[in-house]
Amino acid sequence: MQALVSVIAAIVSGEASDAVARARRAALLYVVAGLFLCIGIFFLLAAGFVVAARELGTVEAALWFGGGFILLALLVLAVKKIGARARARHEAKRRREEARTVASAAAVALLPTLLASRARGLALIFPVAAALAYGVLRENAPRRPDEDRG
Repeated sequence: MQALVSVIAAIVSGEASDAVARARRAALLYVVAGLFLCIGIFFLLAAGFVVAARELGTVEAALWFGGGFILLALLVLAVKKIGARARARHEAKRRREEARTVASAAAVALLPTLLASRARGLALIFPVAAALAYGVLRENAPRRPDEDRG
């Protein structure tokens, strides 16, 4: 039995090392391909600059290219900021839902303890009725157009 386990372990470790080697080779090839892609894009930009410099003049072409790249950078930053805001809203909503879930679970877990005596059980009627009324009011309240209905 011990020999079978050692053979299986050797096969598995060999497969794992082969997978790591394949992943390392693939990562290296992707880095090289990315480098060649960047060089190709650079030469296309340089060719575009030469054409623009012939038509507009060197300084004007440089100003247009510089302004265009600054505009692209600002656009990327704006998209990132919009995405971060959306992600923050989503995370805040998720945290609120988790807090509600935890509060509900805690209330359900404490309910048998609170209902153990008759006086405590009667004392719970008012908070439960208030929570129920609040839920009904919130459900029937008109919603703002920007409020998420999901």
